[in-house]
Amino acid sequence: MLTACGGKKKVAAKKKKYTNRANTTEQVITAPTQKEQEEILTATSTVVVKTNTVEEYINVYKDIAMVEMQRYKIPASITLAQAVLESGSGKGDLTLKANNHFGIKCHKGWNGPSVTHDDDAKGECFRKYDHPSKSFEDHSNFLTTRSRYAFLFDLKPSDYKGWAKGLKKAGYATDPRYPNKLISIIERYHLYEYDKLVLEDDYELVIEKPEVVIVSGGVTHEVQKGDTLYRISRKYGVTVESIQKANNLKGTDISIGQKLKIIK
Repeated sequence: MLTACGGKKKVAAKKKKYTNRANTTEQVITAPTQKEQEEILTATSTVVVKTNTVEEYINVYKDIAMVEMQRYKIPASITLAQAVLESGSGKGDLTLKANNHFGIKCHKGWNGPSVTHDDDAKGECFRKYDHPSKSFEDHSNFLTTRSRYAFLFDLKPSDYKGWAKGLKKAGYATDPRYPNKLISIIERYHLYEYDKLVLEDDYELVIEKPEVVIVSGGVTHEVQKGDTLYRISRKYGVTVESIQKANNLKGTDISIGQKLKIIK
């Protein structure tokens, strides 16, 4: 069973008050003052994440989450919200040392690299990945290959609230406020917009025909208004990661008029 690192995490949202009973000690997080408005998310007991950090993290991984939604039918909004929460927006110790963005433990049958990390017990075994995208893919595999999550795939792919509540019902996390935390992140950062992009993408790809110039070793794509790495990857049948590598991109930021080399 996956015991997510989100069990002791809390989200502070504007104009709301949340109670966290971690280690039987009650802590109350009130709405932030104007000075504290950027410090809206405490991802773990030791990592305080600011607004701009969360936004930067989402911008880097949104395309990967959309690719995973297209492949596995898991809402991109849910994947991103879980990643933000579990990884401390990429700042958590486990994420930094193992590219593990979802706190997935080794479990029986895991033959890949691993690291030890203190969670429910000291020195537990957690999976290690050579690239963050592998962590996102493994998260999708985890949800799609375990029967207790099967009922979630009967929900509409736009039903992020149903998914958030269903994950808790299926035993993904022990924190009773886990669904509210996911929903709070999704709505604060409008992550449901990425679900809409995926659901509408097949239609939009039919009517969008950017000019393609053939070059040696592949093609070049000139970025048009509305393009994302996810949409471009779908158009050419390649992965987001391959486009990033071919163009030395560290994140997913692209600009109109930019020429990207696409190698199949």
